[in-house]
Amino acid sequence: MANQVKLAVFAGSLRAGSYNKQLARAAAVVAEKAGASVTLMDLKDYPMPVYNQDDETASGLPEHAKRFQDVLRASHGFIIASPEYNSSIPGGLKNAIDWASRSAPTEPLVAFRKKTALLLSASPGNLGGIRSLATLRSILSNIGTLVLSEQLAVPRAHEAFVDGALKDPKQQATLERFVAELVRVTSRLL
Repeated sequence: MANQVKLAVFAGSLRAGSYNKQLARAAAVVAEKAGASVTLMDLKDYPMPVYNQDDETASGLPEHAKRFQDVLRASHGFIIASPEYNSSIPGGLKNAIDWASRSAPTEPLVAFRKKTALLLSASPGNLGGIRSLATLRSILSNIGTLVLSEQLAVPRAHEAFVDGALKDPKQQATLERFVAELVRVTSRLL
């Protein structure tokens, strides 16, 4: 399908047993059912040094940063599930965004501009990691991504998943509704 929505889906966590990776996988399944072509990514597969403009000037983008940026460039939108670290996003996620935002002067922020995003979070705490999403929304909005107003924070994440989906039918229905909205909005922008 020529106009099929292409989504990059990933968690902001590097941890193998991450609740946000579980949420990202659940969202990827929902997105495919909604008709999107999905690239499920793991930031652990894209190890990047801490961004330093001197290193970029001397050596260009590291190979893993190029690969990560290429997936984002090829996508029409993103689903990002971010844990909350000290009321913000993890350093690894911020670093990946920083590297991927680098581009040629003729293509400013090409990996993010005119793309869409749905933000999710999961945490064992009662707030579900929601405080991280304000920071992530601000970053993405400022670099040209249309971030949907809908967002989902899953509290008590240690008991929230079963068989790759959210255990609570209301939460699962909310995830499905929000992902469908992302696919709908993104398809209208193609």
